[in-house]
Amino acid sequence: MRSLRQDSALQNMKDEESGQVMILAIGYVLLTLMVLSVVMAISAVYLEQKKLLSVADSASMAASDNFGVGEVHGGSGSPIPALTNSSVQKATANYIAKTGASTRFNHLAISSQTGAPEGRTAHVVLTAVVHPPIINYLVPAGIDIVAVSDSRPRLGR
Repeated sequence: MRSLRQDSALQNMKDEESGQVMILAIGYVLLTLMVLSVVMAISAVYLEQKKLLSVADSASMAASDNFGVGEVHGGSGSPIPALTNSSVQKATANYIAKTGASTRFNHLAISSQTGAPEGRTAHVVLTAVVHPPIINYLVPAGIDIVAVSDSRPRLGR
């Protein structure tokens, strides 16, 4: 049998610990919400980067289709395709305008690195800005993404 003193000591211990589980549960909920928001933001940036890469791939293919015929290659007498910086930049801009890609991305721009560095490969560099959901207030300017794609035309018989 317990005494009255033991019962009051047990009651005091219960009163002191009352509500501590609620604080722990609130902490876990906040931690889970923070992790979910970070995962959502990372996923949004990743998906937008993949979409931009798809546009860059298509733009480089379109740019490589606008080639001229260059010097005859060696003694075989076969011509090689030739590209210029201006033709690649112009074809990339035309592709973006025709497909409406600039409306699908924030601040879509063609980088000055876009061109034909060695005259045979269309090198396309596109940049855009992603505004991730929920945590956009932490990065109000957005997150810059870059997509790079190369394409080379080939002559065949």
